This record gives sequence, structure tokens and C-alpha cells, in this order.
Amino acid sequence: MPEFQYIARELTGREVTGVLTAATQAEAASSLSGRSLFPLSIALAEEEQRQQKYAGRKVKPRLLATFFSQLADLLRSGVPLLRSLDLLDRQTKVGSLKLVLSDVRDQVADGTPLAASLGRHPGAFNALVVSMVRAGEEGGFLEDVLKRIAIFTDHQEDLKGRVLGAIAYPAFLVVTGFTVVTVMIVWFVPKFEPIFDRLSKQGELPWATTTLLGISGFLQTPLAGGILQVWMLMVGGLLLAGFGFVAWARTETGRWITDRLRLKLGVMRSLATARFCRILGTLLHNGVPILNSLRIAKDASGNMVLAGAINTAADSVQEGKTLAGPLGGSGEFSDEIVEMIAVGEESNNLEQVLINISDNLERRTYRQLELGVRFLEPLMLMVIAGVILFVVAALLLPVFQSAGTI
Repeated sequence: MPEFQYIARELTGREVTGVLTAATQAEAASSLSGRSLFPLSIALAEEEQRQQKYAGRKVKPRLLATFFSQLADLLRSGVPLLRSLDLLDRQTKVGSLKLVLSDVRDQVADGTPLAASLGRHPGAFNALVVSMVRAGEEGGFLEDVLKRIAIFTDHQEDLKGRVLGAIAYPAFLVVTGFTVVTVMIVWFVPKFEPIFDRLSKQGELPWATTTLLGISGFLQTPLAGGILQVWMLMVGGLLLAGFGFVAWARTETGRWITDRLRLKLGVMRSLATARFCRILGTLLHNGVPILNSLRIAKDASGNMVLAGAINTAADSVQEGKTLAGPLGGSGEFSDEIVEMIAVGEESNNLEQVLINISDNLERRTYRQLELGVRFLEPLMLMVIAGVILFVVAALLLPVFQSAGTI
């Protein structure tokens, strides 16, 4: 809980100062009143203010990937952690990252572990990064974990860039196409109504043209304006619901449910499983006992549901059972992975098998994501082309039909 500095007055009138721990400022005031003190001022302690100031500071993922990669290279070259952080802090020019690194360096200089120092900045370092760094510190392979975080962050940014690049051009076409089609339907199509009037009275107007004229007529009525306002209100309501959902998803119950839903997606399950297998395999490779390794690696998955299954497996291993059995019984790991883990245990080569599983899962997952991104652009283009084709066909079919009759 945060610490508050206070200035208060005793019943005798004497002014006193001090520091107390409380969840909120109101709770601190209530605590002082219970001690027969009248609070004059209550403020967060200087250290707490500093922590809250930096806690929400955001840093671009690309900068973080570079930082982790450089820190891993320095540590691998034998440079001590504090000296490495000091060097990176001095050469960093970006304001947001420099402020965060300065605080991390100061905390490490005071004896705070690197993971705890990073955990003070949730806006820059998420829980998964902190848990992986903690595993590296406890297992003695910090530089390997930092390099893995850098690669993982780069992969995420590359994928995000590909998705945005694939969406940008179709999105531009969607906006432009929607604007052009709306203008055509509202202002251009009505001019064809007198031409199509004879065919309409004879009942020979194609259904596509009838549909298009109906849409055009509806968009020009006052009712359409009212419906548009309703749609705008619905969009606003959806945005508010989205913000509410994000806040709820950060609670323990919300996170458990959303993590369960994420596991329904094969890509998310594969990435979470790959992170767990890599951390566990690396811990075992560095001589950390399997029970301690499981306790450390369970948080590396970044998923509460998987972490719960791994924790149950750790309890079973403590009772003398194999690891593959409880993991398979949880239903959260595929039969293929469970079988490979079982073979690794039997051959006394579990750490290498886990790392191989992680490599295979990551390659397969990124291949699936790349295929999905490549499929997205032609799909959106086909939708746009279909809409434009419908409008053009609806306008030209009656012309061709009249020409054929003549």
C-alpha cells in the first residue's frame, strides 16, 4: 500500500508530522482521526509520487526491443548489470524511455532486483515481461531471456506492421468506395428513375435495379436521417461498452474469463504454450530443479488458465508423478505436446524437448499469422469490388435489356 506524509494537530494544539501506510487518502485521514489527530494536510510520500508519476509512462515497443537486445548483449559480454543500465541510460535520448531507464537504474543501484524495478513501470513493461525477467534472474540466464523478449517484441511489431500495411490500402479503398457509392446512390441514381419508369410499370425491371432504387429512395427520406442518428448513438454506446469491457478485463475474474476465451484461438494458445515451454526448458537446462522451474515458468505463459493448470501439475510432480500426465489431464495442452513431453521425461532429455517444442510452435504460429495477413487484403478488395459491381450492374442491366428489346 502507498505511504502518505501528513501534518496533523493534537488535541493540545501541538503540530505533528509523520508517515503512515493506507490504501487511500480518505483511509489515512480516518486513521489519524482514530489516533485523536486532526489532519491539516495529507499527501503521497515523495517516493510514492515518483512511482505513480512513472507508472503510467508509455514507451514504444521498438525502443523496448532495442533496449532489451542491447542489455542482453552487454550482459553476455560480461558487463555488470548496473554498469550496463548506466551505459544505456546515458546513450538514450528519447525522453520517455530515458526517464524509465533512469528510475530502473536507480532502483537496481539501491539493491532492487531488475524484475521488481521493471515492475514499477507497468505502462512500459507488461506483466509477461516482468515474469520472464524474474525467471531469468532466478534461473541464472537473464541475458537469454532478455534476448528472447527482444525477438518476441520485434515479431509482434513486425506482425502489427504487416497487418496495418495490409489494411491501410483496402481501408483507403473502403472509405473512398463508400463515399463514391453513397454519392452515386443519393444524387446520381435518382436521375435514372425516369429512364427506368417504363420498365418498372411493365414489371420488367431487374431485381438488382429495383433494390438499388429502393435504397436510393430510402436514403433521401427523413426516416433515413433518424436511422443514421440511431446508428451514431449505437456506435457511441459500443465505444463506451468497449471501455467498460477493458476495465472489467483487468479484474481477476475478467482476466480469467478473457484468458479462457483467448485459449479458444489456436494462435494465442500456441504462443502461450511456446513461452512456457521455452522458459521451463531453459530453467531445467541451467540446473534449476523441476519444481522450482514450474513455479517460475507458470507465469511466463501470460495466461491465468494455463498458469492454473501448470500449478496443478507442479503439485502432482511434488507427489512423485510425471509432468506429462497432469498436463494432459488438464485439457489445456494438445496431445502432441503432451506426448513429446512424456518422451522427453522417459529419455531424460526434457529440457531440449521443451525448447524444440517452443521453436516448432513459434515457427508454425508466425507462419499462420503471415498467411492470415496475406489473405486479408484480397478479401477486402473482393468485398469492395462486389459492392461496386452490384451498383454498376444494377444501372446497366435495364439499358442492356431495353437495347435487346429494340
